[in-house]
Amino acid sequence: MNRKLFNPIDILGIGLIFAIFYFVFIGSKNYSQVSVQTRGIILSTKYLPLYSFYSILRIFVAFILSFSFAIIYGYLAYRNKTLEVFLIPLLDILQSIPVLSFLPPIFFFMVSVFKGSRIGIELASIILIFTGQVWNLVFSFYNSLKTIPRELDESAKINKLNFWERFTKLDLPHSAISLIWNSMMSVAGGWFFLMACENFSIINQNYTLPGLGSFLAKASEEGNLKMIIVGLIALILIIILIDQLIWRPLIAWSTKFKLEEKGEEEISSVVLEWYQKSRFMNFFSNIFVLPIDKMMRNIFSKRKILNENFTVEIIKKIASYIIFGLIFILILRGIEGLIKLIYSVSLEDWMLIFKSGIFTLIRVIVAVSIGYLWTVPVGVKIGINPKVSKYAQPIVQILASIPATALFPIILLFFLNIKGGLNISSIILMALGTQWYLLFNVIGGANQIPKDLIEVSKIFSIKGRRWWSILTIPSIFPSLITGGITAWGGAWNSSIVSEYVNFGGKVYQITGLGALISSATESGNVSLLASSTLFMAIIVVLFNRLFWRKMYNLSEEKYHLE
Repeated sequence: MNRKLFNPIDILGIGLIFAIFYFVFIGSKNYSQVSVQTRGIILSTKYLPLYSFYSILRIFVAFILSFSFAIIYGYLAYRNKTLEVFLIPLLDILQSIPVLSFLPPIFFFMVSVFKGSRIGIELASIILIFTGQVWNLVFSFYNSLKTIPRELDESAKINKLNFWERFTKLDLPHSAISLIWNSMMSVAGGWFFLMACENFSIINQNYTLPGLGSFLAKASEEGNLKMIIVGLIALILIIILIDQLIWRPLIAWSTKFKLEEKGEEEISSVVLEWYQKSRFMNFFSNIFVLPIDKMMRNIFSKRKILNENFTVEIIKKIASYIIFGLIFILILRGIEGLIKLIYSVSLEDWMLIFKSGIFTLIRVIVAVSIGYLWTVPVGVKIGINPKVSKYAQPIVQILASIPATALFPIILLFFLNIKGGLNISSIILMALGTQWYLLFNVIGGANQIPKDLIEVSKIFSIKGRRWWSILTIPSIFPSLITGGITAWGGAWNSSIVSEYVNFGGKVYQITGLGALISSATESGNVSLLASSTLFMAIIVVLFNRLFWRKMYNLSEEKYHLE
């Protein structure tokens, strides 16, 4: 499939995103008249349980929103070929926009709507966390749907499954393993950006929400290594609990969806056994899950009959035309406002943006390359070996969930006095923030390699390079590409915290788009922020068209499990 570097859909997608940004920003100009109430952070261990509770709540509310959005967005793109042409390029653009670029419009809107109350700031923080969690989930679900074996797809059609039956019996089960591993990565991504989402500056004014991220951010700003370590210990304990109570049981449960007969060695979880024997879980299932499932079956059975009605189809088409017409008008008006904003940027600033983009591009390529070098062999080892996975998976989950931004002050201290040390530390932070996208996808892909293929490779003594080229790489190739796309976008997103950092009361920054976006956000320079974000989006989409999309198509056409 040949694609232009920037087709009309890309232009419309960029226009739509910035149209929304523009209208929200213009409609919320009265933010300056609102007195925002925020609380200071006290660096004391007695407040850590409360701060931890607030952060956990924000992370999981944002995750629920992310998961729901991913299912809806991925399914729309998969089931509707007309929408797919628009939604997938739009997704490329959305994942290229850094968290801090979402900050001004979201913050201004929430503050103005909720009149400066804490609820507005809380919702803004949750939405910001959402933007750091959602994109890899969407890519994962969409890729899983696109790689459903054809015989299973044909079987669903022959049995005339309605939407809900197909969703619960085929689409969701087939996507379960990948979704669970990417959910772990999404929550880890939430922890990574937690400091930026709970403690941020805009228009030279600082806003702080009580939470573990704010605790670590304040400790970092003051150069208080003792409190940084205390905060990290609290975070690690939380991550261990989440892993044992949620992720470990889910991974053990998801093994029943593998496309093969169960082997002798399967991942187990004592907590999962507790859940399965729990009276409360049975009560919850009988009272909520089963009735909802029955209700949805009835709804979609009736809808199937309604869909055969010619009048209903005409009404749906007219409504879709009206909606698309309104979106097109919104895009035109937004592009007009965007052009006015960008026009105010001087030629000197544009040269700085271009130069910054090149520097960040180099760092991103290096960081992602470093990630691939170690995550592929390690991820495959963990994914195909249940014994290794039993011990390695909890360790990987803990390491992935520790926000590299909290470790950055320690890394910075080590490299600060070395020539080029800021560049090295920036690349390290990018790699720490993005390598997990690769590792979790590789583990998920390797976990789905049928055991009979592995056994056949052993019988025929396929080892070394032949084992990688004949069995492993072809089997995990779709996961490699999905992980690469999300890691690529994540690396650009990480640039906002790796190129601009506040430590010990002093700001350290290097030339790069991330530093430019961070400083523009803090100073309230909306024109520079919009221009820098636009240039970043163009670079990401350009590389997606030149490289990632071609690889994605290759994974779908050549490395499709039959």
